[in-house]
Amino acid sequence: MAHDGGLSTAIEREQMQEDQTAPPWKTSFLETCLRHDILRFGSFTLKSGRVSPYFFNAGLFHRADLLRAVAVAYAETIRSFRADARPDGEEGLLFDVLFGPAYKGIPLAVATLQALAEIAPSRYGSVDYAFNRKEAKDHGEGGRIVGCPLRGKRVVVVDDVITAGTALCEAVDIIRQEGGVLVGVVVALDRMEKIGTASSPGEDLVGQDTSRAGDVGHEGRATETKKQTSAIGQLRSQLNTPILSVLNLNDIICGLDKVVLPPTAAAADNEREQDDQQQQQHRANNGASTGNRIEQMRAYRTKYGVD
Repeated sequence: MAHDGGLSTAIEREQMQEDQTAPPWKTSFLETCLRHDILRFGSFTLKSGRVSPYFFNAGLFHRADLLRAVAVAYAETIRSFRADARPDGEEGLLFDVLFGPAYKGIPLAVATLQALAEIAPSRYGSVDYAFNRKEAKDHGEGGRIVGCPLRGKRVVVVDDVITAGTALCEAVDIIRQEGGVLVGVVVALDRMEKIGTASSPGEDLVGQDTSRAGDVGHEGRATETKKQTSAIGQLRSQLNTPILSVLNLNDIICGLDKVVLPPTAAAADNEREQDDQQQQQHRANNGASTGNRIEQMRAYRTKYGVD
């Protein structure tokens, strides 16, 4: 299934706006990330040399309930892909196989497939999954692919994050060599940052690793890029394929002001022991902290964000 060049532009333009009406599943996923320190705030030096006010660690989705949360978020992202962004007018991404690149993509693909079958059984109840072996097997059934054969199949790739895009390009090469057709990619977070370094935030990078320090992602090189382009934006154009993210930077900025996390048991006990004036001050400080985080992230977006 082919996609025209305007599709990538439409997706990027939509994502650049701070969404004031995030769907419940997206808000729920953001709450999960905040509650379990998957999304943290502070000062984090990235491999690019930039100092980021936030940090997303997708490697923490290793517990059953957290894997379920991310799988549902991926499934909803696939199911809610906007119809007016598709040339054929169909709703959601239509595909035959969900592909998880070894190794981190494997549990994501399996869990997301199950969530899709539960959320939209008529559309996704009979789709398949597959993943690649790091090394081709030369005995038994042999080959590089485990699961559904890819020949003649429409394939969606699910992975945690995209940094420079090398790992995704390797997965796409495998899919094409096996006779599959790439029709989409879904990741957890789009940082919406220009490819570059702290000293040259918009400079083209060729052959330079732009992965984030500490963030669970893929290391690799960026191929030839244009200024003011993010790694995901570059790959959308290069692959001529939708690349969707569960969250992006604008989602986080907008959502921080709306997400209310229940206090921990210790915090609740402490508040009960405070008088009304102390409680009001505590809540005011929390609001100020959220406001500061939002302002810091907006400033970071102004400096490094894609236009």
